[in-house]
Amino acid sequence: MAYTVCQGGQELRRGWTTGSCAAAAAQAAATLLLTGKAPSVVALRTPAGLVFDLPVEQPRWQDGAAVCTVRKEAGDDPDVTNGVRISAAVRRAASGVAITGGAGVGRVTKPGLSVPVGEPAINPGPRAQITAAVEAAAKGADYTGGFSVVVSAENGVEFAKQTYNEHLGVIGGISILGTSGVVEPMSEKALVDTIRLELDSLHAVGQRAVLLCPGNYGADFARDTLGLDLDRGVKCSNFLGEALDHAAFRSFADILLVGHAGKLVKVAAGVMNTHSSVADGRQEVFTAHAALAGASRETLEGLMDAVSVDACIDLLDREGLRDAVMARIGREIEKRLALRLRGRARVEFVMFTKQYGILAQSPGARALCARFKEEA
Repeated sequence: MAYTVCQGGQELRRGWTTGSCAAAAAQAAATLLLTGKAPSVVALRTPAGLVFDLPVEQPRWQDGAAVCTVRKEAGDDPDVTNGVRISAAVRRAASGVAITGGAGVGRVTKPGLSVPVGEPAINPGPRAQITAAVEAAAKGADYTGGFSVVVSAENGVEFAKQTYNEHLGVIGGISILGTSGVVEPMSEKALVDTIRLELDSLHAVGQRAVLLCPGNYGADFARDTLGLDLDRGVKCSNFLGEALDHAAFRSFADILLVGHAGKLVKVAAGVMNTHSSVADGRQEVFTAHAALAGASRETLEGLMDAVSVDACIDLLDREGLRDAVMARIGREIEKRLALRLRGRARVEFVMFTKQYGILAQSPGARALCARFKEEA
């Protein structure tokens, strides 16, 4: 397994997770506890098989525990927890390995996550890593007893404000995460996994209708204009298709999609990953449906040259074609969403821009919005 990966024509560095940081810090601290000397570097084999040399910082004794720190290195991934310092305080115990969370590590308050409610947000993967790491230190020192390990995160409360933690019900700090132990640069998988996790969490508390918003614009409009409760929703970023599929897999009966036209209009062309680097086609969608509505060649050329959805709407308004074109686009969005879900769930949508408000919505969208508000 390489330390770099090629994405988008660039060679990007892999990094290590907070779980790997905790494991390496725990191994270094256990070594300090048993031998009186901490290593300067821990060669940590991750569950993915990649071995990282993790530098150890601040070896010390604190309240009778051996403590070491390892800094998160996300490689070339724009991870908000990059640079966070994860510490492990290790003490002897009669047997086994007991792991708990200290300052800066959040606590789970909602069901549906891989950690039970009330427990520190240290996922099963990192727990296994930490256990293996301290057992390796014990083997190296011929120690047959157990350990108590307390994992903490410096400034974890502040880092957590930049994550999805509070929405997921993880309060008071960051989560110690990482199934593979490796951070993949520019990882779409991490975003999709987070979306799925949020849907799982809502399903676990009994919710069977869900709000999906592709981005902050959609969430703000849903809350401020439609009066919807964002605690019943998930921001799905550009991964609309993945979110719809997982919502259907989790047996959500009803899905309400609220999004800015800059993203949702692409759905009329069958685009389910709305990132501009994957597919755009906004002008093409407007142009094609305007042509079918009888627009002149001059209008079509103007639509193809438009720099935004609002510019397209402005031009259609001048030609008296907005209602006809948006009705056509709305019907096509309905068809594409239905084709994606294939009867596994009912989906309604609301498409808007900040300048023009609601541009199109499915026939049952208003009723589903009203139901969300009643249930809230």
